Amino acid sequence: MRHGKSAWNDATLSDHDRPLAPRGAKSATLIGRQLRLDGFRADCILCSTARRAVDTLELVTAQLDGHALEMPVHQERGLYLTGEKALLDRLRLLPDKVRTAMLVGHNPDLHHLAQDLAGFGSDEDLRNLAAKFPTAALAVLEFPVTRWSDIEPRTGTLIRFLIPKKLT
Repeated sequence: MRHGKSAWNDATLSDHDRPLAPRGAKSATLIGRQLRLDGFRADCILCSTARRAVDTLELVTAQLDGHALEMPVHQERGLYLTGEKALLDRLRLLPDKVRTAMLVGHNPDLHHLAQDLAGFGSDEDLRNLAAKFPTAALAVLEFPVTRWSDIEPRTGTLIRFLIPKKLT
């Protein structure tokens, strides 16, 4: 998941410390509501330490049922604008007992990673993903592997590409 739209109204803040804009908060909430309807549950959540990513995750999980409290969250500086290879390397380090993981981060890294991993899926979702990975969008990928270390480019199936604009 990409973080929600960030605010740019305080020039004194570093990029890492920028909060969400109101539109970003609304979009994160919409994605969280959809995930609740879908019965989403993750065994592990990896989140960038950037304020806008952390705030996005908090708004998403606030919409989920009580299971959200049981999802382990790992906030990691290494997920902040380090490139798609670093994100893939981090995913490959997940324990094999993790069946479902959520990654909350930034563009262009997430966009490039999702495009690189998605080899299959509906034509519409793949086209939408290729065109843009908007703020607060969520790409759901499934892999035909039992170990995270075995994830390879073009082996994932893009199950769903959620865009907040299409949920309103």
